[in-house]
Amino acid sequence: MDISAFMEADRQAVIDLWQRCELTVPWNNPDQDIDRKLAFSPDTFWIGRVEGVLVASVMFGYDGHRGSVNYLAVDPAWQGRGFGRLLMDRVEETLRSCGCPKINLSVRASNMRVMAFYERLGYQVETVANLGKRFEQDRPF
Repeated sequence: MDISAFMEADRQAVIDLWQRCELTVPWNNPDQDIDRKLAFSPDTFWIGRVEGVLVASVMFGYDGHRGSVNYLAVDPAWQGRGFGRLLMDRVEETLRSCGCPKINLSVRASNMRVMAFYERLGYQVETVANLGKRFEQDRPF
């Protein structure tokens, strides 16, 4: 898999990928999430291609305290081939090179398959509460 930076021409393919991976929810408009990422830190939004076909994506960041990972997705037809692990390895390597001491990520607790994926990569469930506060409502998706 070839990993490169997200380009605007990838937008619809990425949204389609997120839908196939069941990452989209009505209260987070993926177009707006992409716009926000591109406005803030576009260099940490990557896509993966196999023979020119977009099959994976990941957004990540580092705030000087913790790293974060969002929208890690591998097309269901391409899962099980190590592409998710490859993306996470590259993300971890990039964050470590910035001095990042730890990554936090959120997974829906009901998504046992994804929980197992991250546990295989050495991530652990932590006994913390994930709190949120919405400043604005996304456009309906």
